[in-house]
Amino acid sequence: MDKLVIGNWKMNGRRSANGALLAALLGETACNRRGVSVAVPAVYLADVAAQLAGQSLTLSAQDVSQFADDGAYTGEVSAAMLAEFGIEYVLLGHSERRQYFGEDNRLLGAKFDAASNAGLVPVLCVGETLAEREAGQAESVIATQLEVLLGRASGHLVIAYEPVWAIGTGKVATIEQIAAMHAHIKQWVLQNAKGADSIRVLYGGSVKAENADAVLSTPNVDGALVGGASLNASAFRKICEAAEKLIQYGNSQDVNLGC
Repeated sequence: MDKLVIGNWKMNGRRSANGALLAALLGETACNRRGVSVAVPAVYLADVAAQLAGQSLTLSAQDVSQFADDGAYTGEVSAAMLAEFGIEYVLLGHSERRQYFGEDNRLLGAKFDAASNAGLVPVLCVGETLAEREAGQAESVIATQLEVLLGRASGHLVIAYEPVWAIGTGKVATIEQIAAMHAHIKQWVLQNAKGADSIRVLYGGSVKAENADAVLSTPNVDGALVGGASLNASAFRKICEAAEKLIQYGNSQDVNLGC
C-alpha cells in the first residue's frame, strides 16, 4: 500500500498563492499521484477542487461538523457538503483543535461517524504533550485518545501520530520514539478496534524535506501528515519523493486486519 502523504495547510493561504502552489505540485509526478492529498481551509475547497479536477492529487478537509443533517448550525460544514467537493480524507482531533476548541472523545466520535457515513475517510490525530511524555504517560494518553475508535468500524483506518511538542517547533521525535509509538498504536487497534480492513499510521510532527527519508523509512510509519512544509512546493515535493521511493522499494508496514 502507498505511503500516504497529507499536506495540512492549516489556516494559511490566499487564492493567488494557492493556485500557484497547486500548479507547482501538479507538475511533479511525485506529488500528483494517488496517495498524496492536501487539506485546505474550507473557504478554498471549491477553488482547489476545480483545480484538481481530473488530477491524481486529491483534496482533503481539515475538519467536519459533528452534525450529520442539515439544520440551524451556523458556521458548520457537514460531511455531506464536503463529499460534494470530492473530499477523500478529513482530519479529526488535530492537536490544535483539541487545544483551542476543547475537542474531546465524545465530540470526535460524532465527527468520526458523520465523516464515515458520508463516505469520507477520517484521519484521527493523536498525540501527547511534552509534560505527559516526561511523566511517562505518553502511551496511556494515546490509548485514551484512541478510544474514539471503540465500537466504530472503518474499512481503511488512518491515524496520525503527532507528538504535540514536535508540531511547528522544529523538534522531531527520535526514530526510536516514533517507531515505538507507531507500534503501540497498531497493537492497540489490533486488540481493541474491530471491523477495520487495514490500518495506516502517519507521523505528523515537523516533517520536512531534511528528515522525510528517515521518518518515512521508520518501521510502522505508513506516511506523513505535513504541516508548514506543505506550503512550500519544493519542500513538499521532496517529502513526496521520499514516500514514492519507499513505495518503489516495497518498504511499507501497513497492517492488514484479516480481510
